[in-house]
Amino acid sequence: MTTTRRRGRPRGESGSRGRIVTAAEHEFGENGYDGATIRAIAGRAGVDSALVHHYFGTKADLFAEVIGIPLRPDVDVPAILEGPRDQVGERVVRYVLEAFERPEVRRRGVTMIRVALGSKVMSPPLVGFLSRELIGRITARLDTPDAALRATLVASQIAGMLVTRYVAKLPPIADAPVEELVARVGPTLQRYLFD
Repeated sequence: MTTTRRRGRPRGESGSRGRIVTAAEHEFGENGYDGATIRAIAGRAGVDSALVHHYFGTKADLFAEVIGIPLRPDVDVPAILEGPRDQVGERVVRYVLEAFERPEVRRRGVTMIRVALGSKVMSPPLVGFLSRELIGRITARLDTPDAALRATLVASQIAGMLVTRYVAKLPPIADAPVEELVARVGPTLQRYLFD
């Protein structure tokens, strides 16, 4: 009696998802975000590239899973940049702070910031991810020759605010209401982006 193999994914847990995550950790650590490819990750995990896409979607999705990134600028920034142009700076600050006010996001976000600041292995992949998925997306939406500098200034302001408020917990920024910081920092981001 011959048995025919069913098409598609095998039933049950094959361990492929875990192997992909482990392979991605190594690939991102060795080659950075820009240098890592889905094909290389799949090869390292011993699976087909299509299975990586099946489990994780895009490279940004896989990276977010690997490092536990609490915010998805690659997904959320386009929506933030829509709407009235004169309120973009405030929307950016509100988006980040409202997210970090949620305990699960804050815990993962602070961990990610600390790891990025203190790790020679994880810092380059995180910088690559933010450069492409955050700064690159903002840059693409600005119609100015210095768009990359403007977008990087926004990222530096946000990073500084997050470190000051949630990592160093420096008063009075750590204790300020979200809306006060939106009102004070938003105009600075607005100027970086459009003035």
